[in-house]
Amino acid sequence: MQEQYRTVARAGVHETEINRSRFICALAPAATEQEAQAFVARIRREHPTATHNCFAYVIGADASVQKASDDGEPGGTAGVPMMQMLMRRDVRYAVAVVTRYYGGVKLGAGGLIRAYGSVVGEALDALGTITRQRFRLATVTVDHQRAGKLENDLRATGRTVREVRYGEAVTIEIGLPDADVDAFRGWLADATAGTAGLELGGEAYGDA
Repeated sequence: MQEQYRTVARAGVHETEINRSRFICALAPAATEQEAQAFVARIRREHPTATHNCFAYVIGADASVQKASDDGEPGGTAGVPMMQMLMRRDVRYAVAVVTRYYGGVKLGAGGLIRAYGSVVGEALDALGTITRQRFRLATVTVDHQRAGKLENDLRATGRTVREVRYGEAVTIEIGLPDADVDAFRGWLADATAGTAGLELGGEAYGDA
C-alpha cells in the first residue's frame, strides 16, 4: 500500500483564458468512481452550451482507477494531459473537469495539451492539496479512572484520537503509523501501569 497520497483540499473552480478560449477547471475530491462520475455529470449540466467538457479522475491511493475523456477534442489533447497533471502531482481520489468555450482561435494539438494540463495545475495551486498518511487503526481499552488523563496524554503527544466510547470500560480508537506500534505499546504500558489493553485493527488513511 502507498504510505501517503495527496488529494484536493476542497471542491472549487479556476478559470483562465488562452487565445480567447475560456478554460474553466472544476476540481473536487472523490472517494469513489461513482462520486467522480456524478461530479462530471453535474458540471456538464451546469455548462450545456460549452464546446467541450473534458475530464480526468484518479481513484485509489495506488491510482488503481484512472479515466479520462477528450469529449470531442483531438485524441490525447485534453483528458490525457489533465490525467498526467494529476498523476505528476501525486493527486488521488480526485476528479477534474475542464470546460472549454471556444473563442475562435485554433490552438493546435500542442497548444491544447499545454492548455488542458496547465489549467488543472493552476487549479490545484489555487485550491490547494492535503496529504493523507496511511496508519493502523488501534483500540485502547482502559478503566474509567485513567481514561480522562490517558485521552489528554494521547492528544498531547500528537496521537490521532478518532473516537472515545464509554461502557464498562472506556475504549479509545486511535490511528498509529505502523512504524510507531511497538514504541506505542511501551508508552501505553508506562502511562497506565500496564492496565490498558491494545488491539490492532485494519489500515486507513488520515490527515498527515
